[in-house]
Amino acid sequence: MLWCLCYNIYMIIDHTSKSYLERWNALGVNRFNGAYYYSKEIVKNIIPNVKTTRNWITINAYNNEGIDHSIVFMHNTFHPEVYNWMMDFKDMLIVTSLPHLIKELGYLGHVIYLPLSIDINYVERFKTNKKTKDVAFVGRLSKLKHYDELNIHFDNDVDLIGDMPREDLLKEMAKYKRVYATGRVALEAKVLGCEILPYHPLFPDPVLWQVLDNKDAAKILQKKINEIDGVL
Repeated sequence: MLWCLCYNIYMIIDHTSKSYLERWNALGVNRFNGAYYYSKEIVKNIIPNVKTTRNWITINAYNNEGIDHSIVFMHNTFHPEVYNWMMDFKDMLIVTSLPHLIKELGYLGHVIYLPLSIDINYVERFKTNKKTKDVAFVGRLSKLKHYDELNIHFDNDVDLIGDMPREDLLKEMAKYKRVYATGRVALEAKVLGCEILPYHPLFPDPVLWQVLDNKDAAKILQKKINEIDGVL
């Protein structure tokens, strides 16, 4: 899509692009992933609040869909090599949610760290006053095979919640006192009043997941863009 504002002229490649939707629809229940929902919030809450002449790529582009002079949000932090397509484009600015990837991804362009964020007002709609269930793993169930390889296992009394639209996931997660969760799901769980339990070696401390609203993240991103491109 083409967005033209009084101070910005840029292109956006996002979750509505034809090639992405074709792949997304083919994923079955795996299509209910964080990258898709994060892209929706980036387009709704972050992009309109950032002044820049750069283009935006809010999902992992394929089929040579990149654009020079773009801000690219990285979602797949386990396999950053899938973003090597960016080598074919000039002046890219990569946004990562893991600080340790800044140096590793430097060959692709400018890399900045931006903490994960959520739409707090939206998530709060699903909050309940009474917790009726104890503990659950919340996230994509397809990742459980990967966790088995890391020797991460959950007891039989841990419910497995995932592979459903975001609204349904939030409604169900809100019922639990404690959840195993990482990333944006962990932020959402905190807003819903859940205790976050550690389980992944990359994220041993639940304190890592500080709740940040999308619009506040936009302010952080604006400052970092200005440092690279100059104040507009």
